[in-house]
Amino acid sequence: MSTLEKIYIPKDFASDQQIKWCPGCGDYSILKQMQAILPETGLLKEKIVFISGIGCSSRFPYYMETFGLHGIHGRAPAIATGVKLARPDLSVWIITGDGDGLSIGGNHTIHLLRRNLDVNVLLFNNEIYGLTKGQYSPTSNLGLRTKSSPTGTIDRPFNLLSLVLGAGAGFVARAMDRDPKHLREMLLRAQQYKGTSFLEIYQNCNIFNDGAFEVFTEKDSKADHTLFLEHQVPLIFGSQKQRGIYLDGLHPRLVSLKDGYYHSSDLWIHDETDQVKADLLTRFFDASGQEEFPRPFGVFYREERPVYDVLFHDQITEAQKNKPISLDALISGANTWKI
Repeated sequence: MSTLEKIYIPKDFASDQQIKWCPGCGDYSILKQMQAILPETGLLKEKIVFISGIGCSSRFPYYMETFGLHGIHGRAPAIATGVKLARPDLSVWIITGDGDGLSIGGNHTIHLLRRNLDVNVLLFNNEIYGLTKGQYSPTSNLGLRTKSSPTGTIDRPFNLLSLVLGAGAGFVARAMDRDPKHLREMLLRAQQYKGTSFLEIYQNCNIFNDGAFEVFTEKDSKADHTLFLEHQVPLIFGSQKQRGIYLDGLHPRLVSLKDGYYHSSDLWIHDETDQVKADLLTRFFDASGQEEFPRPFGVFYREERPVYDVLFHDQITEAQKNKPISLDALISGANTWKI
């Protein structure tokens, strides 16, 4: 990818379009952090493209002073695949939501992940359909009362990162809109990954699902309900770093560090390259919203493996080395019949 001969600042990536999100929407925070990290990537604005589907999050390309495309419902991965294969020199970002990316676009999402195209996926998860005024989504908690579930939804939600990991994603991470410092770090990590990076971002919809993530974001509860993952660092959390997670075989156990029985060296040490343990971490999730374990944030898993667009163009190059055949021979193939 082309790099800079000039220095950008965040406002260079802010377009002149009026931002049309509800006041207080978490999307503003994500937009600001994206505009803040792009100058650090060393990429020309002309080499960056944002592609979205349909939803509140999908207005994102209008607000970035880069190339962009506002696509159709759920098809951003398909469009992005075409863009990246035609122009592998571009830095491609897919902006989607829990409705756009997991409902009508779910099939496109899982195939993008298994192929490992070199693109970045940001899924804004607010556990609700915001643009269409508050229906439950594929990530809404059991029992949530909405306009489409007035007596409470009985649909079990996706455990999103478990789904993503199972689809073969090589980079899996989670952040939240109300922790801009950590969000910034995760955006940079996602951009640096060679392959399909998937970053789930908890994003508050203050109109239709306000406070869905407040236990993870509010000052008086955050420390006891969140677990920030760091490579080769023990899993410790709590307001006084007094709690830890011990791995009993493949069974995680909560332990107290205050009584002196457990030491930090006894705890589960996070390893971003361990897929089995990453899968366990994705299961610190309770569909009812009443969970015992803290919710993990950070990089769950990363794996270096062949990138689809590189393999694709290598295959074309190899095919062009072979002796060309006529169009008629190509159409008729190896088997023909006379009638």
